[in-house]
Amino acid sequence: MSSEVVDPDWVLPSPRKVGLLTLILAECALFIIFVIAYLFYIGKSLNGPYPSEVLSWPITASIALLSSSITIVFAERALKRGSDRGFQIWWGITILLATYFLAFTAYEWYELIYHHHLTISTNVFGSTFYSLVGLHASHVVVGLMVLMAVLLFSLFGKIQHRHHEHIEMVSWYWHFVDVVWIIVFAVVYVIGI
Repeated sequence: MSSEVVDPDWVLPSPRKVGLLTLILAECALFIIFVIAYLFYIGKSLNGPYPSEVLSWPITASIALLSSSITIVFAERALKRGSDRGFQIWWGITILLATYFLAFTAYEWYELIYHHHLTISTNVFGSTFYSLVGLHASHVVVGLMVLMAVLLFSLFGKIQHRHHEHIEMVSWYWHFVDVVWIIVFAVVYVIGI
């Protein structure tokens, strides 16, 4: 017989955390496929426009999105301290930064489509660009909708300190979206140009 010692302080991990980590892992696999496709097809368009002709670095949008990871941490900390107002302010700033990022993306696409005539069917670059950047933008949209719902619930007094783990899961998803943007930015705007 073995005398196995069980740590009495060990508990099962939170189902929320396990679920979100599983979702993030699945989403990583999806993004990896799109990134590899983009990298594989770099320079294989037979006709223009080409990335170097139409893309410019989205610096302000990137700063806004990456800064939102900082503001969401401040919001989390405010909630832990029991500061509903601080939570709402930092959460609202996160929403504004995300909205700016999406507005910039929409403007970039408008410019690409209407001034440079780059659509998803123009060439291989257009197909892979809109697929990869669009996949990321769709995740920002989903995240923004969740952020706005949380703020609305908070304004009606439905978010309290006891909901911290729920807020932490939203924050984890948001950090994931930001990390993916770093990779997309590097692939599309640094390597791809």
